[in-house]
Amino acid sequence: MKYYDLNIRGNSYESDLRLILEANRLGWTYVNLIFSPEEYPLALKYKEELGEKLDYIEKVANLKNKPCFEFAIEINEGNPNDIRKTSRKFRNKTKFISVLGGDSKINRSACENIQVDLLSRPYYRRRDCGINHILAKEAYENNVAIELCFKDILTSYLSYRAKILSHFRDIIKLHQKFKFPLVITTGSSSILDIRSPRDISANFTSLGLNEDEINSCLNSYPEKIISFNNDRKKMPVLGVKEIDK
Repeated sequence: MKYYDLNIRGNSYESDLRLILEANRLGWTYVNLIFSPEEYPLALKYKEELGEKLDYIEKVANLKNKPCFEFAIEINEGNPNDIRKTSRKFRNKTKFISVLGGDSKINRSACENIQVDLLSRPYYRRRDCGINHILAKEAYENNVAIELCFKDILTSYLSYRAKILSHFRDIIKLHQKFKFPLVITTGSSSILDIRSPRDISANFTSLGLNEDEINSCLNSYPEKIISFNNDRKKMPVLGVKEIDK
């Protein structure tokens, strides 16, 4: 099975190369390297070189799985209007757009925006999980995935970790009821943060997800997002695809 990590923090050529190779070694088939809108144009300058280096390493090291990656954008804005403007601006320039959540207005704006692929960490710095039944329905209707970031568990302690785990359980229950796409990521910014898909699965089994649901979070949902965005250029109207004759 292929495993997709849609949130690894991009930084520089050397750092990104190490992250991709370590993720590949641990069993991840595909990773998204996340950049801010300001960082994204600078990162594109070394994207081709990074791909060529990975192709060379694959041949020389005879890797079992080809390391696959894509550069993506995370919008971190405090104003819902800015989210709409930025998502429209970059929609045709990148294959993946996420929005960092936390604020109620931002969570709502992301779930209502069909241009957004993923709402990242809606529980961020909140006393609740950041999602209710209304936003769950909006996320389902607009096909906006909700992200649970494993690094939030990894880097938290005591009562704060208990709060994060509670938020995850609440979002999982909403997912099971309303069926919006749910994605689990590592949120890694260094090779020390990366955990294998097996480790991720073991932790989320204890939070109420069964094996099939975890596989959907790590495989089916991310794969559908990637496939849909690869076909966007063939869609004169969103949802209507041109068929080659």
